[in-house]
Amino acid sequence: MTFSFGGCGRTARWCASFLGVALLSACSLWPGGPERPKPADLGANVPVLGVRQAWAARIGSTAGLALQANVQGSAVTVASSDGTVASFNARTGKELWRTKVGEGVAAGVGSDGRWTAVVSRDNDLVVLEAGREAWRHRLLAQVFTAPLVAGERVFVLAADRSISAFDAARGTTLWSLPGTGAPLVLRQAGVLLAVGDTLVAGVSGRLVGLNPDAGSVRWDAPLAVARGTNDVERLVELVGPVSRVKDSLCARAFQASVACADLAAGRVDWVQKSNGGSGISGDAATVVGSESNGKLVAWDRQSGKQLWVSERLRYRNLSAPLLLGRSVIVGDGSGTLHFLSQDDASPLNRVATDGSAIEAAPVVADDTLVVVTRAGGIFGFRPD
Repeated sequence: MTFSFGGCGRTARWCASFLGVALLSACSLWPGGPERPKPADLGANVPVLGVRQAWAARIGSTAGLALQANVQGSAVTVASSDGTVASFNARTGKELWRTKVGEGVAAGVGSDGRWTAVVSRDNDLVVLEAGREAWRHRLLAQVFTAPLVAGERVFVLAADRSISAFDAARGTTLWSLPGTGAPLVLRQAGVLLAVGDTLVAGVSGRLVGLNPDAGSVRWDAPLAVARGTNDVERLVELVGPVSRVKDSLCARAFQASVACADLAAGRVDWVQKSNGGSGISGDAATVVGSESNGKLVAWDRQSGKQLWVSERLRYRNLSAPLLLGRSVIVGDGSGTLHFLSQDDASPLNRVATDGSAIEAAPVVADDTLVVVTRAGGIFGFRPD
C-alpha cells in the first residue's frame, strides 16, 4: 500500500561566535519591526481529507537543535536537545531503542539503518550501532547539518563549510576538505546527500559534487551569488531539506532564491527569487516552499514558472513543507499540521499536536506521516 494524502494516490540576529566565525540564526522577516503581525483567522476546519492520529511518543525538547528526522525503512530516528537519540517503528510508534550521547545534541540525525550519527553540543561526532555508542570524534568546527551515513562512511558538513569523511566502523578519518573562511555562516541545517556515487554538498550558494572516496571535486553548480555591501547581506547558504527526483535536485538559498539543477550535467536549470529560510519539497512536476512571512509558493519543476501563491498561512511560522501525493503538508508555530491541495493550496484538513512549534520538516515512513514538535512530541498520522 502506498501512503497518500489528497487524491494520490528577518531580520537576522547575531547569536554566537566560534573560532572567529560569526553565526547567524534564521529568524522570520516580520515587516514593520520586531513585533510579529497577527496571523489571519483560519476559519472552521472542513476535513475534506480524512486524517487520524495513529500514535504518539515523546523525546526531550528539540529547542536549539538542528533536527532532521531520519527514515530508514519502517524506522524513524530523532534526537533531542538534551542528548537523547531514539528510534521508533513508524507504523506502530513502538520504541526500538533509546540512548543518551551527552549533555546535548547540536545536529542530527543521520543513519543508514545500521549506523546512526549525531553531533553533540561538545562538538563530538557520535556514531551509534543498534543504539549503542560505537565511537566518537572531536570536530574542530561547529556542525548544524545532520551527518550523512552512506557506503560504510560518515560524512560531516561543518558550519565553516569544511567537509570530512570517516570510516563508519572504526571512526578513522578518511579525508577532509578545509572550510571557505567566510566571515558569516548560518546556524541552520545545510545540504548534504548521496546521489549515486557522488557526494553532493551545499557550499555557500553552490552545489558541489565530490568523489566520496577522496573528496576531490567532480562538478560545481552555483545556485545563488552573494550580493550586497556587508557580510550579512552577502551571506549565501543553501539550506535543507532539498527535493531530488532522479538527476534533478532543487534547493533553497537562504533568503535569496529557489533553484533546480541537473546533477548529471552539473548544470543549473532555473533560479527564482524567493525570500525564505527553510527547505523545500517536491515531486516530478512541482516544487513547493514556504516564505519567511508564511506564504506558500509552488513552482513548475521543469521551467521554474510560478504555479500558485497562497497567503492562507501567513505569519504562522511555518516549517519546511512535505509534498506527499496530491497534498502539501506543513507544520506551524502553534503545533498545527496543515494539509493543503497541491493544485491550488486550498485547505484539505488540519490537525493539532501538542501546541508547540513544528520546526523540522514532516517525514513519511511505512505509510505513516511523522512530525516532531519543539516540546518533544512525536506524532504518527495516517489516512482515515
